[in-house]
Amino acid sequence: MAQQQQISLPAKLINGGIAGMVGVTCVFPIDLAKTRLQNQRSGQQLYKNMMDCLIKTVKSEGYFGMYRGAAVNLTLVTPEKAIKLAANDFFRHQLSKDGGRLTVVKEMLAGCCAGMCQVIVTTPMEMLKIQLQDAGRLAAQQRVMPSVVTTLKMAGTSAVLRRSYNTTPAPQVMRMSAIQITRELLRTKGVTGLYRGLGATLMRDIPFSVVYFPLFAHLHQLGQHSSEDPSVPFYWSFTSGCLAGSIAAVAVSPCDVVKTRLQSLKKGANEETYNGVVDCIGKILRKEGPGAFLKGASCRALVIAPLFGIAQVVYFVGVGEFLLGYTPYNICSA
Repeated sequence: MAQQQQISLPAKLINGGIAGMVGVTCVFPIDLAKTRLQNQRSGQQLYKNMMDCLIKTVKSEGYFGMYRGAAVNLTLVTPEKAIKLAANDFFRHQLSKDGGRLTVVKEMLAGCCAGMCQVIVTTPMEMLKIQLQDAGRLAAQQRVMPSVVTTLKMAGTSAVLRRSYNTTPAPQVMRMSAIQITRELLRTKGVTGLYRGLGATLMRDIPFSVVYFPLFAHLHQLGQHSSEDPSVPFYWSFTSGCLAGSIAAVAVSPCDVVKTRLQSLKKGANEETYNGVVDCIGKILRKEGPGAFLKGASCRALVIAPLFGIAQVVYFVGVGEFLLGYTPYNICSA
């Protein structure tokens, strides 16, 4: 038993990492569409919806344009998802040490703690990813609306970041890598530059975890064969993860819009800058109305649903346990 407990955490970390990488690879283009839809303002809308965004992205940037910023996610999603899922399991275990069944309040508390832990990795990952994802939108905005978009504002960032885009009528985009952006942020703003929007990230991820983990646990429990046989078919784990993930994603979508706006360093002309969460919420309400807080909500649901569905299946199959020498749960036995 001691050996099992000792090895369970590494197995969970491996499971979370694998699930994150597989999920990101599958749904990243939708995530890119979500970021671009959230960042476009009223009167300067380049994209009508998710499909329109993806089609225009492929036409202007090629197929791999849909994966701009994917390298950042694939690099950091392993620790991010591993921390989130393993932390939730850890806190659930700590809160149930008395041997009693976890109450909904304790389940929500465990999810809250997991959300707080993951932002250590999530914030810089999202910060870098958003710059790379939104670059194509700003370049396209310059091409199709040269009379409106003649300059780019950088919200107080340095000239090195500003020169990512040329403001001539026929702009030539100088693409910057995540490493270049990281170096420049560290040089000009220090580590805090990578944690821009930390408050908004906490505002999104803590409620998400509070909703997702208890909801998944209860949905998952509905799939048990019987009280004597608590095993659950793998497809039920996938369905429970998808359903809980999509509900939680839509519930915190307004927070995700605020986070995306705050973390976007590059701004097109007539795109306002924000001085914190409260200022961002106020300006969006005044200039774009309440509906702006649901921009990209369907995209986010489509991203999160399979991402967490895949994660739960990886946990179910026990890939981490297999790699560490344990026999995984047989997927065919359910």
